[in-house]
Order: sequence, then C-alpha cells, then structure tokens
Amino acid sequence: MIPRLQAEHDLPSAELDAVEERLHDDNRRLTGRDDDRALISALRDGQGSVVGIAAGYSWAGIAELTLMWVDETYRGLGHGRKLLDVFVAEAAARGSLRIWVSTHDFQAPGLYEKAGFERIAELTGWPEGHANIVLCKTIQRAPKRPYPAAASAPDEFPAKRA
Repeated sequence: MIPRLQAEHDLPSAELDAVEERLHDDNRRLTGRDDDRALISALRDGQGSVVGIAAGYSWAGIAELTLMWVDETYRGLGHGRKLLDVFVAEAAARGSLRIWVSTHDFQAPGLYEKAGFERIAELTGWPEGHANIVLCKTIQRAPKRPYPAAASAPDEFPAKRA
C-alpha cells in the first residue's frame, strides 16, 4: 500500500506523542543513551493551579528548557528566576553538562543571561521584526578523582604519610 501524504492540523495529542516516542526510541538506539527524562519545576497558587513553569528534559549529558512561563499576576516578583534556578539545579544533579534554551527578544533573554547563560546564536526575522535567541549554560562540575580518597585507597595506592 502506498502511504498518503496530507497536511493535518488537528492530529490528536496521543498520536503525536506516540510518534515522538518512536523518534526517542530511535535516538536511544542510535546513541546508546536511554537516560531521557522530563525535567519540570512548577509554581502553584493557593488553589493548586500552575501559575509558573520551567519545563524541558535531560538526556545524554544535556538538558533543554523548552517552556518557561509565569502568569502575569506573578511576574516581576522573582518567580521566573526561582523556577530557572530549580531547573538548573535538577539538571546539574542529573549530570547534565549544558543547558540549552531558545527564547525570543521580546520574552526574557535577560533572565537567562543574568543566570549565566551565554548567547550562542541570534536568528533575526523569527518572527518577522524580532529575533529568536539561542542560549547555553555550561554547568561546572568538580573534577573526578583518579582513585578513591587516601583513607579508603586500595592497597595498590597506599596513602602518603607526612
């Protein structure tokens, strides 16, 4: 049977999710990395409704922030930075080396830059009259020790005596 190609604008979320999962399966198989997980920090009001979110994922030593939003009522109070800080801390705890984010010039590139993200690219005309800005934060990690600390070093590596 020959597949039929058509534009579809109302693809059900479940069907789109299933196709995306197939793509992720291919990525896992091709890279040998199956450590992908959602990464979300949420701000909730007194009724439990989400009024702010930093969401994305971690995979293969990186994290990507794909959605950052704070309800207008809660903007300007530092909640965006707190959501971002929690996202960064969790990415670091998972061993991510870098965090990527794409934002527009009319959104919050300054928020990311103040948090240590560096501009990597600026794509003008996306949308027309504006720019899409890609930023990256490199997470510093402590260097790995070549062998355990002296107190618990194996016999081949005896602790030095002063």
